[in-house]
Amino acid sequence: MSKQTTTIQGGIMVCHPPLILPNVGRGEEKKIDEITKAYQKAADEIRKMDPETIVIVSPHAPSYMDYIQLSAPAVSKGNMAQFRDPYDSFVIHNDVELVKEMERLAQTEDFPMGTLGQQNGDLDHGTMVPLYFISDLLDQKKVVRMSIGGLGNLDHYHAGQILAKAAGNLGRRVAVIASGDLSHCQKADSSYGYKACGPAYDKEIMKIMGDGDFLKLVEMPEKVADEAMVCGHKPFCVMAGSFDGYAPNARALAHSAEFGVGYGIATYTDLKPDSSRSFYHTAKADLEQKRKERLAKEDPWIQLARDTIASYIQKGMMMPLPKNLPAEMYSTKAGAFVSLHENGQLRGCIGTTAPTQKNIAREIQMNAVSACSRDPRFYPVREDELDKLEISVDVLKDPESCTLADLDPKKYGVIVSKGGKRGLLLPNLDGVDTIEQQVQIARQKAGLHADEAGCSYERFEVIRHEV
Repeated sequence: MSKQTTTIQGGIMVCHPPLILPNVGRGEEKKIDEITKAYQKAADEIRKMDPETIVIVSPHAPSYMDYIQLSAPAVSKGNMAQFRDPYDSFVIHNDVELVKEMERLAQTEDFPMGTLGQQNGDLDHGTMVPLYFISDLLDQKKVVRMSIGGLGNLDHYHAGQILAKAAGNLGRRVAVIASGDLSHCQKADSSYGYKACGPAYDKEIMKIMGDGDFLKLVEMPEKVADEAMVCGHKPFCVMAGSFDGYAPNARALAHSAEFGVGYGIATYTDLKPDSSRSFYHTAKADLEQKRKERLAKEDPWIQLARDTIASYIQKGMMMPLPKNLPAEMYSTKAGAFVSLHENGQLRGCIGTTAPTQKNIAREIQMNAVSACSRDPRFYPVREDELDKLEISVDVLKDPESCTLADLDPKKYGVIVSKGGKRGLLLPNLDGVDTIEQQVQIARQKAGLHADEAGCSYERFEVIRHEV
């Protein structure tokens, strides 16, 4: 096999619980001692690599829906004071030259990564916890901090490829630290509660990362990580992308969910060229095929919403109501919600609780336009996002008065009212597992206090159209 030519020396997958620092944990860190020991082994691997620059990918750096940010200041600082630790503080010297080369390469291909956005130089805990374990290197090595964004797994993988190319152009020896926790919902008595998908995700991801199976990492449906409340998946994808075309010696060192959040440690060393591990184009083709299969399964309700959105964004106008829809779409009236997701994340959701149009088809059209352009939580959908949208349509049945005991967040949506305020929440939403959660969110949407008394309640069922 030919001599290694990449300047990427390897990397590590680590977690970032603040309490692993003794000045934060104050004894609690001893409960995850196996993670601490594995972290120290992983840090030793970074020392053996002897990189000139250490790139840390943190999900808690400034983050944007449509952009991956690189830290631009020459010097960045941070401390753990927010975690009641006045002692641990960090100063890093950023590799501005590498940042500029990464930004230049991204601009040449119109890839959304660079130095735009908030740049106050403050470090986040997703960066500082790894720095704690390599603090002896900070006077000798430069650092690059990367964020993640609302972009998909494959885009983050490509960001890693750009990192590797930029490092190669400069002849810079680089080690990559992918900082991220695993599932946050692994214990019923923890802050995030328990969902079965949490332990399932951790089991699968530790095997994937231990095997270095980065194609499976990138192709994992993004809603899987989203439902399991994971912050590390995209940082792992960036690191994997920096290894594209190379085979690392992958080793999973430790895993714990002692505190209800998954912590995993793995190392990637001794990169060797391997053309069979050029995963980007394979993953892109596979994801495109899955997209086509998903589109082929969309029913007329979803297709109407999609066509309406495309027409509105591309032509700036509402398209005429098609004449080939199912008869019931012309003859019935109902409230409807149109929900948009992109890369596993909500991208817009607007609806009506009762019919406002002559039929359900027109109701869907009006709400589809609003969901893509008038949801105040998001900027309008762009034309280049159309193919990435996953669309669902909920047709509401008539609501009925109820008590809290009559609710079931998986079966019924809820409408909370008091005075002139009214808030609605659809049924069967990810992360809404109890009546208390459902009602609390609905109250907040109505502009009421989370524990507001004297509210009236209605429940309703929906016919959900989704793939």
